[in-house]
Amino acid sequence: MKNLKKIFEKYGINVSNLQEKQFDIYFNLLVETNKVMNLTAITEENEVLIKHFLDSAIPEKFIPKGSKVVDVGSGAGFPAIPLKIIRPDLQITMVDSLNKRINFLNETILDLSLTNTFAIHARAEDFAKKNREAFDIAVARAVASLNTLLEYLLPLIKVGGSAVIYKSSKLDEELAVSHKALQVLGGEIESVETFEIEEGSLERKVLIVRKTSHTPPKYPREKNNPKLHPIL
Repeated sequence: MKNLKKIFEKYGINVSNLQEKQFDIYFNLLVETNKVMNLTAITEENEVLIKHFLDSAIPEKFIPKGSKVVDVGSGAGFPAIPLKIIRPDLQITMVDSLNKRINFLNETILDLSLTNTFAIHARAEDFAKKNREAFDIAVARAVASLNTLLEYLLPLIKVGGSAVIYKSSKLDEELAVSHKALQVLGGEIESVETFEIEEGSLERKVLIVRKTSHTPPKYPREKNNPKLHPIL
């Protein structure tokens, strides 16, 4: 991809020749698969580079070395695959409820020769029941409103770990109605980080939520209740 190394380095991310090749393979696979399956509305090379690859990768600095990471609602692999490409030290598990997307993710893992990377077909609620407090870090990008998302993510995180949540400028509104969810689920706001990506005129907010206590066993609730009836 043209200028990938240069643009990533501008935002403090060094990219090796191998990593650049992996991004090229990922882009081509994404665009070809998108012709037969709806993975993304963004397919132009430079837009994919900025709005998917760079946007996914910038918050890597908040993920400690060697972390066991879960990406909930991974879709076409964002942010998990770009994070794994630039941070091969991470163990990544991607969870998505649509099996066609899991098939695409498994093909991507194979084609990019990614190690310690897994794609699991499951609803977030069901996955959390069997993987309670199994991860150091949970990430999510463009999945659900914050109070719903906290119910999906916090049960998966070990006490002392963090959720790294990708949000837009509407984060303040979502935070205003998420205080009870944080209290009930055992989370605490650590910081809100704002990034300006001038190439795409994007503003990205990243919310870091620290897991401070165990999540009660009743959460996450089943049958889509976190989305239909969020904690308020």
